[in-house]
Amino acid sequence: MAYQPIENYGIIGDMHTAALVGMNGSIDWLCFPHFDSPSVFAAILDDRKGGYFKISPAADLEGTQKQFYWPETNVLVTRFFSTGGVGEMTDFMEIAPAASDNNHHHHRMIRRVRSVRGDMTLRMVCRPAFNYARDAHRLKITPAGAVFYSATLNLGLATGVPLQQDGSGVQADFTLAEGESATALSISSSWISTAN
Repeated sequence: MAYQPIENYGIIGDMHTAALVGMNGSIDWLCFPHFDSPSVFAAILDDRKGGYFKISPAADLEGTQKQFYWPETNVLVTRFFSTGGVGEMTDFMEIAPAASDNNHHHHRMIRRVRSVRGDMTLRMVCRPAFNYARDAHRLKITPAGAVFYSATLNLGLATGVPLQQDGSGVQADFTLAEGESATALSISSSWISTAN
């Protein structure tokens, strides 16, 4: 994966953390669950081992890509234009009220894709690299998605798309017919350690 110029990134957030979403459909920066937490995705710093979460057309992007925000929101839309069709991905983070236990918040990022015109085959790759790629993690794939377990943070990836293990991450290829949307793809913190 090659580095992108910084102007190719949009930003989404939930007032606790923020993610950089590239025009190629890749989340290359995310400290989770807070701004000052260690990174989960950091391909913007190291594109080989920094970690990323990418959803994009399975074929190499030969068309153009555009990003824009829904008016007066932090909901980012990325469009993929090609001769075969147009795909659209919507990215945002939910803003949820504080939970009652120690003021912890539920953090959730939503990625939704749909085919606007034509059939589109998409590839999803999720390769977290916890704590700036210093912490190892375990992976469990379930019918409802995958869970990544590290020493300080567990992440859940919920999707209706069947996943395959790809090293320490997961990947899936799926095709959307015109007008069809994928089941919402989300990543959320399933457990946060209070250990320092």
